[in-house]
Amino acid sequence: MKFARQLRSPIAGMLVAAASLAMAAPLLAQTPYPAPGKNITLILPFAAGSGTDTTTRLIAKELAVGLGTNIVIENKPGANGSIAASYVARAEPDGYTLFVTTNTSHSANPYLLKNMTYDPIKDFTPIARTGDLPFMLVIDPKLPVNSVADLIALAKKEPGKYSYASGSSSAIVSGATFAALAGLDLLHVPYKSSPPALTDVIAGRVSMMFVDVPTGLPHVNAGVLKALAVTTMKRSALLPQLPTMDEAGVKGFDITSWQGYLGPANMPKDIVTKLNAEIRKVIERPDIRKELAGRGMEAFSGTPESFDAFLKEQLVVWEKLIRQAKIEKQ
Repeated sequence: MKFARQLRSPIAGMLVAAASLAMAAPLLAQTPYPAPGKNITLILPFAAGSGTDTTTRLIAKELAVGLGTNIVIENKPGANGSIAASYVARAEPDGYTLFVTTNTSHSANPYLLKNMTYDPIKDFTPIARTGDLPFMLVIDPKLPVNSVADLIALAKKEPGKYSYASGSSSAIVSGATFAALAGLDLLHVPYKSSPPALTDVIAGRVSMMFVDVPTGLPHVNAGVLKALAVTTMKRSALLPQLPTMDEAGVKGFDITSWQGYLGPANMPKDIVTKLNAEIRKVIERPDIRKELAGRGMEAFSGTPESFDAFLKEQLVVWEKLIRQAKIEKQ
């Protein structure tokens, strides 16, 4: 009898453990997202006041209501967005650390940087694209020019005298593309983000800059910057009075900046589905679209699958742009 009791004891323990796991499994499966009292952090690759920052804050405010939690925005500018991208790539894929980014980190950097610290496809989970941020060419209004043709003529008179600032990969590629297509000798002056770059253009320390509309438009409206053209092949509905670079004589110039939400690789599908649905609810509201348009963003969205396909397509697009501009990896 003693022998039998010894046999039953470990078996009974195994049965109790199995029963406990069976009871715990439904509880784990029913854990809500987001969990009560747990914040979601949005990591941004640009500084406060940038186009991505201002538009994200508007979307995040409404997204927090839909998700029923607090959303914290953390700016991590520098290294063309690589600092922020690497941080998110290493985060837990639990839906509480997300990345709001643009083509800077996920389309251009693979062809601009020698030492990539993340893979733009393998290290991330696409959640939702939120729209496009058109770029425009702005100049120091003290320059004696009123058009792109005037600017080209001025820069050709004194090669090497004029400069362009950049605060993102889009600005780097736009400036280099302009110089290559127009045959100009321009000095590139890089910055960590767009706001400080614009400060130096406004002060006249740098001649010009390609900047996203949300960041540059308030300064243009205030008269401290002059806008000459937009970078897209078609005129922007937000600035219909501005010609395209192609219309202004720089044939073939066509550069657009996109914006979207990603998470670390291997995020649970149910969390991705929920986030996508809530983001799209915000983006599809007419009042939100109108307010984003006022800030210079053309808002629209889609599925995680369509965003994933778009990300892969954009790698091809930006590789071509960077090769055309003859930009070497740094």
